Amino acid sequence: MKNYFEVIIDTDPFNPEELSGLLWELNPLGIVENDDALVISFDADESIDQTVKDFLQELVEKKVINSFSYSINEIEEKNWNEEWEKNLKVIKVTDKIVIKPSFREYSPSEGEIVITIDPKMSFGTGEHQTTKLMLSMCEKHIEKKTKVLDVGTGTGVLAIASVMLGADYALGIDNDEWCYENALENIDQNHVYGKVEFRLAEVGNISEHDFDCLLANIQKDVLLIIAKDIVSKVKAGGKVILSGLLYTDEADICDCYTQLGLSLSDKMQLDEWIALVFKK
Repeated sequence: MKNYFEVIIDTDPFNPEELSGLLWELNPLGIVENDDALVISFDADESIDQTVKDFLQELVEKKVINSFSYSINEIEEKNWNEEWEKNLKVIKVTDKIVIKPSFREYSPSEGEIVITIDPKMSFGTGEHQTTKLMLSMCEKHIEKKTKVLDVGTGTGVLAIASVMLGADYALGIDNDEWCYENALENIDQNHVYGKVEFRLAEVGNISEHDFDCLLANIQKDVLLIIAKDIVSKVKAGGKVILSGLLYTDEADICDCYTQLGLSLSDKMQLDEWIALVFKK
């Protein structure tokens, strides 16, 4: 049986939602949030110790955390989806938007939009602040009968939400095959056939340049690298909604995107995370 590494992380301050959102950048097999620590699972790899240490030290340098401690254990194979499902719950993101896994029951109130998401290993369960920010901005800025591009779609939640909020069509793209397969499953869960499409692609591979709104919930470094491609996909008068950003990232992102012809039109903050809306 194949063995795995289990990394138990404690930080000061300990914000499990924020920390788990950041740690997905390391591509773990799964993350379980406990009351006093995060338990992250990785394929057995001798470099994991140094990788985790370097990542946490970078969070200290960025003043996201003050200090950290961690331990690593070698463990036998688990059913990671089963372990993760134990922690998934119904999330009321806004007064209008609710996200739930398929195995939880929920009776919506009048006017609520219920999005069913089974995340598997993809990012976008609705728990993290950046997903909440993006969904709040979608509710505020997605207009009816529009065309939306969701870059780095993960579970597909933003693309699916866009259509349920009134967009005519949403295209979600991701360069991770697991995310692509997971997003396709979530189309079935939400019965949005014909209105939501997912492609295994990067933004530079997309031929269309007529989107009314582009969504990207990705870390700052990537948003800076793909900025020109992002701006090129949106038509004049269109909007670009960005998150995956700490408040300390705002200046760099604004400098980059305003130089490309966009203007900042809206901003929202939740804890240390922000979402920015630009208009072309």
